[in-house]
This record gives sequence, structure tokens and C-alpha cells, in this order.
Amino acid sequence: MKMGKNGMPTWDAMVPVLLYLTLDGKEHIGRDLKKMASDAIGLPDELRNVTYNISNMDNMIEDRVGWGLSESYTAGLFDRPKRGVYKITSLGKKLFNEGANVDREVIHSQFKYVEHVKELKERNARSNINVKQSGSETFENISENVADTVTSYNNQVASDLLSRIQASDPRFFENLVVKLLVAMGYRGPNGNSKVTQSTNDGGIDGVINQDALGTNTIYIQAKRYNSDNIVQRPMIDAFFGSLSRIHADRGVFITTSSFSRNAIETAKGFSIVLIDGIQLTELMLQYHVGVQVKNSFELFEIDEDFFEN
Repeated sequence: MKMGKNGMPTWDAMVPVLLYLTLDGKEHIGRDLKKMASDAIGLPDELRNVTYNISNMDNMIEDRVGWGLSESYTAGLFDRPKRGVYKITSLGKKLFNEGANVDREVIHSQFKYVEHVKELKERNARSNINVKQSGSETFENISENVADTVTSYNNQVASDLLSRIQASDPRFFENLVVKLLVAMGYRGPNGNSKVTQSTNDGGIDGVINQDALGTNTIYIQAKRYNSDNIVQRPMIDAFFGSLSRIHADRGVFITTSSFSRNAIETAKGFSIVLIDGIQLTELMLQYHVGVQVKNSFELFEIDEDFFEN
């Protein structure tokens, strides 16, 4: 077993232990799984019970197991059917049963993990993140560093959120996008919204009437795709056809993946708004849909007016 500092196994050394403990294919509570894996490797008490100096609540080996669980989930070795619950996937079973050396390199080389890293890079590029590593602690520098650090953290949350949505039921996704647009204010004070029937919907997944009479209506198409399933031009053409049949003049096409260049150009000509997976989850964070505020901070400066005579 690969060992790290303090005589503890590294996080990736704990992944095979996690896979072994979950081979039964049942759902396991993450908190219990971390304790089980930590106990299973037979560390002496002085190592099993060691905590980080910053907090007596953070058990070191359980933290490393948790990191391994998180990384292997991102790589697709585990599913997370509900909050705090993990279940081994067919990929996880395959790697374990084949006797593969499931270490950091193997985990980080899995397609799902590679796509996750690409997505995070794109999010950070869109956010123009530039966290400074050093420099004078002026108000401007600290403010910029805090803002960039928070954005980087939230981008990780958004990426996890997108993975969760991609693994959800299509009907759940249709309800989600309608709720998001309502949260963004598109329904209006006297309007209404609905998800259309699951079959024979005519290519329309959701409808938002912006007023009580339905004189201003937004039609929605929602496609829950994996990141490698890029929406192409024919799907935009088909959506425009659906809008034309009901004489609609506005539509929103939302996907958990992305759009090809031809699809984007076609949508512009049809006045169809496109929302890709990254923008979708950014909007969910902005309008607090599917997420909650974990913490908030106040950064103070001197009120110069207070000290003026």
C-alpha cells in the first residue's frame, strides 16, 4: 500500500479498499464507508485516531478516504444515487476484478475524470480566475483573491452539480429547467409554468406563460446529455420546426452538454436562446436552484467619513 506523510496511506491507496467494501453492489452511506475503510487497513490506534492540528474533528485517515471516494466518484467508479450515499459502478467493479492497480494515474485517466478537468478549465477561463500567490495585502489584492478563490470553489460545486444532473432522470431535468427559468423571473407575477406530458409533446418540454392571458409565452426544449454528446444543427432545426407548428416566436434550448458551431449559428438565425451545461449550472448557482448558501463573509474597510470632522 502506497504510504504518504505521517505513515498514512495516500488517498488513492484507499480506493481499492473502498471498491472491495462495496462489491456487493448495495448503497453505502459515505460517512459509514469512510469509517469502514479506515478500520479495514488495521492502522495502530495512534495513527487511526490522529487528527489535523487545525481541528480535532477532522480525522486524518478518514479525510484521505473521503478524498479517494470523491475522486473515484468523479472518475465514474462510484455513483451517488442520493446525498451522501455511494454505490459502485460497473466500471469500478471491472477495474477491481481485473486486478488493475487503481492508483491516482488510473483514476485521473478515466474518461469521465478527464472531461471533468476540461470542464473546470473552461469554467475557470470563463470566470477569468487569477488567484495571486503573493503580494502586498492591500484591500484590492485581498478582495480579488477572495473573489477568485470563492469562484474557483463554486466552479467545482457547479461541476459536481452538472454531473448529478446528467445522471438524473430526464423528467427531473425538464422540471429543473422550468424551475430555473421561473426563478430567473420569466414567469412574471401573474403567469404560469408547466412541464409538458412525457410523450407526444411535439418537441416542447416546458412552457412558461409570462402573463395570465398567455400572450407572451416561452417554449423550452431540454436535453439531458453527457458532455461528449454535443447538440448539432439538426436538433436546432427540429426545435424551430416545433415552434413554427404552434406559431411561437421564442424558444429556449437547454442542454447539459454543449452546442456545435453550426448549431449556435443556426439558433441565432431562428432567435432561439441556447444554454449549455456550464451556463446552466452557473445560473443555478446565481439563482439558488438546487443549491444553498454554505457560508458568507464580510470584508471591512475604514469608513473615512466617520472620522471626518
